[in-house]
Amino acid sequence: MSSDRAKAYTQAGVDIEAGNTLVSRIKSMVQSTQTRGVISDIGGFGGLFRPDLSGMSEPVLVSSTDGVGTKLKLAFAFDKHDTVGIDLVAMSVNDILVQGATPLFFLDYFATGKLDVDTAQTVIGGVAEGCRQSDCALLGGETAEMPDMYAPGEYDLAGFCVGIVDNARLIDGSSIQVGDHIVGIASSGLHSNGYSLARKVLEKSGLAPDDVFPGADGATVRDVMLAPTIIYVEAVRSLLRDLNVKGMAHITGGGFYDNIPRVLPAQVEARINFGSWQMAPVFRWLKETGDLSWPEILQIFNGGIGYVLVLPPDQSEEAISRIQAFNLRAWHIGNVARRGKNDAGGENEQVIVNF
Repeated sequence: MSSDRAKAYTQAGVDIEAGNTLVSRIKSMVQSTQTRGVISDIGGFGGLFRPDLSGMSEPVLVSSTDGVGTKLKLAFAFDKHDTVGIDLVAMSVNDILVQGATPLFFLDYFATGKLDVDTAQTVIGGVAEGCRQSDCALLGGETAEMPDMYAPGEYDLAGFCVGIVDNARLIDGSSIQVGDHIVGIASSGLHSNGYSLARKVLEKSGLAPDDVFPGADGATVRDVMLAPTIIYVEAVRSLLRDLNVKGMAHITGGGFYDNIPRVLPAQVEARINFGSWQMAPVFRWLKETGDLSWPEILQIFNGGIGYVLVLPPDQSEEAISRIQAFNLRAWHIGNVARRGKNDAGGENEQVIVNF
């Protein structure tokens, strides 16, 4: 594009040439995520995808959208932008995985006040890495430069994922019954939720980005607080082929108490045995430094468990073994029980944690 034709827009704060430079830099990243279904190249008005419907009698599309939240504030403060794109992909692909869907393609939205090409390239590199981890094509995206909308050096992210599952293989929790086992897969840390509180606790602590995080075997504050969300697609899909996974939950905002009930039938409750899994040091630090209780930790954060599965009792050990083969830790953390009554005569909450 002629710099003369774009001069007025540049003076208004929108650098079209910077946007074009970014597109040229990320082209190879996008191409590295391509799967067999992609039939378009970067730069078109719309991304084209031809899904493989073989073996499906009644294919169903499953979609999700999410962001990274105020974890981005720490990325800005620590000047570390290479992992938040992984977070962005993880938040959506893990959500559609809950219903048994295979991710097909992903779209990203990057918005900023003034486009820093290097930063944007680093962020989108993380998005591409997340797509590769989930075997999901980065089919397209939008980079929006909007002067006066964002503070200098800041940006926001949104992601959109579409997946597919045969209707007969949809997982909705309806077959969960008393006696089923609850298996939890470890999180990498905070993942992408609870950061509005975590940032306040961090500020209170006085820890600096390069300080060694308490109890974290030499990892820095920067590394612990910006550890990327685990993408569970590969490990979980290895179970769906031949195990009777009845229900799953991605443990995000609202923790155990809000997310596990989303897949439970009304007549049952999840009884979780606190201490049956190994919790990352960041959660004990949050509890002690933030003067929080364990119930608060499990309500606000993921509490060390990023993903939950419900299976028949005779399949939980096999599931745990398979998950561990993907270098993930997993535990039998509880059981499904008949929903009881509380002292007032009403029904119990659907998640009971035995501390």
